[in-house]
Amino acid sequence: MFRTRPGADLVAQAGVNRPAVVALVGANLLFNIVAGASFKLSAESPNWRGFLIWQVIGNLAGLITVLALTGLLRYISLHIAYPVTTGLAVLGVQVVAARLLFRETIEPAQWLGTLFIVVGILLIGTR
Repeated sequence: MFRTRPGADLVAQAGVNRPAVVALVGANLLFNIVAGASFKLSAESPNWRGFLIWQVIGNLAGLITVLALTGLLRYISLHIAYPVTTGLAVLGVQVVAARLLFRETIEPAQWLGTLFIVVGILLIGTR
């Protein structure tokens, strides 16, 4: 019923367009960060206009993340692509948006969780 590519992984597969995979993962990560930051700005908006503008930006960025994931699925398996992009999104929003853009404090236990996510991504994304 559904076509799959057995043995596909994020790092290497015969015939995979690696630049396309890297670009799609990067686009997914970038627009997840934009979406997360936009929703934070929307929540902090002092008026309805700012709220709605940031909601639209966040939702458009979210649409692009879904499109990037869909494109990525042309090259690698769902069981690899989804956890890797989801894990990277968590890391990107936590480290880039929350910590660097909004100067939110990240506790040591949360950094440990971040390390576990990185290890998980490495384990899932490689053979």
